[in-house]
Amino acid sequence: MPSAQTMKLRSQNYQGNINRPGKVPKSIIKKEENLPIGPILLGVFLFVVVGSALFQILNVASSGQEI
Repeated sequence: MPSAQTMKLRSQNYQGNINRPGKVPKSIIKKEENLPIGPILLGVFLFVVVGSALFQILNVASSGQEI
């Protein structure tokens, strides 16, 4: 459990932030990590790329051609 002094400082910081809405330091604001693409789209992309590569390898191996 935090000490009384730590609790008092945190309480003062909190009260100061209440009186200044919109001016909270950026270190207090939690950031969301937004990925440029979703995990499902990434999975579909990897499935297509890896699947087509395997298909090409099997195709070349069965026909006996050079790459």
